[in-house]
Amino acid sequence: MKLDPFYLIVDSAEWIERLVPLGVKLVQLRIKDRPEPVLREEIRRAKAACAAAACQLIINDYWKLAIDEGCDFIHLGQEDLAAADLAAIRCAGLKLGLSTHDPSELETALATAPDYVALGPVWPTILKEMKWAPQGVERLADWRRRVGPMPLVAIGGITAERAQLVLENGANSAAVVTDITRNADPEARTRQWLTATAPWRSVR
Repeated sequence: MKLDPFYLIVDSAEWIERLVPLGVKLVQLRIKDRPEPVLREEIRRAKAACAAAACQLIINDYWKLAIDEGCDFIHLGQEDLAAADLAAIRCAGLKLGLSTHDPSELETALATAPDYVALGPVWPTILKEMKWAPQGVERLADWRRRVGPMPLVAIGGITAERAQLVLENGANSAAVVTDITRNADPEARTRQWLTATAPWRSVR
């Protein structure tokens, strides 16, 4: 399996409709604490926008809704993984990405045979409070050796200027949230990300 080197993470279908048409090929819909009808509508809008742009959509957390809505890829954190029905997920044919922050979590993740693992935070992040210290790009190289050919996603504090560093140190994909969504010009920043990751688009 191959992941695009630019992995956009956003919290609404509106962001997806706005940015994916610019050329984004990998996006995660990460919404927290919304009523189920709202989540369903967001997933449906995101799915339609991604289908129109040939973009891979990944749903964060809501694996049951992802199955119901005919999605094909989910991402789970470690707590969500512990509560998820992996048999149902696999039976539905969903691909699975998992978050990891330390060697123990990586071991837990690899035991489920995911389709990719993510390591973070690489640098300090303002997205949410983390009990883990920043990992640094050195940890990416170590994770690369541990996961073998499995795709590896780097996340946490990554900017367009830092994307090259994580891709050079073993990550297949660089995930981004605030560097785009909190930028004064998200469209221009998205284009900068597409340019920064272009050299890896044809080789991984």
